[in-house]
Amino acid sequence: MLDRLLILALLALAGCGATRQPLPRTLAEADGGLSCVPYARARSGLAISGDAWQWWDAAAGRYDRSRSPQPGSVLVLMRTSRLPSGHVSVVSRVVSDREIRVDHANWASGRGKGRIARDQAVADVSAANDWSLVRVWYPPSGTLGVTAFPAYGFVHPRVVTAGR
Repeated sequence: MLDRLLILALLALAGCGATRQPLPRTLAEADGGLSCVPYARARSGLAISGDAWQWWDAAAGRYDRSRSPQPGSVLVLMRTSRLPSGHVSVVSRVVSDREIRVDHANWASGRGKGRIARDQAVADVSAANDWSLVRVWYPPSGTLGVTAFPAYGFVHPRVVTAGR
């Protein structure tokens, strides 16, 4: 409960970077219509605005970026025809070198659209084992989705310092 209240408080303080919808006033609204951008911003503490696909370039020189998942980092998916704004999700845990779990908002469609989903599986399906191509848990099917999405990588909530 405290975790949910903290997220709601952070959402109220966060800017609304290209979400195309107002920030929720209540937890019920957050669970029923939140986009991935303000959710990832609130959960990660990253001060990044813009559509999800823009986060990778926006983080350059400000935050550490890599192709290695770490708890608390944000996975940034590229813009595609299926994801015109891209997608961001927060790594909740690393299961193996090819699987992580994420918390994110607005991944499902239909009645699940805009909802927060926790501890959802994401698998690295890239040939180079570098997290450049992923499959994401799709709640309506109860398994990983069939679509492989290109990913930029992970933005870590550590500020880049001079000399790095």
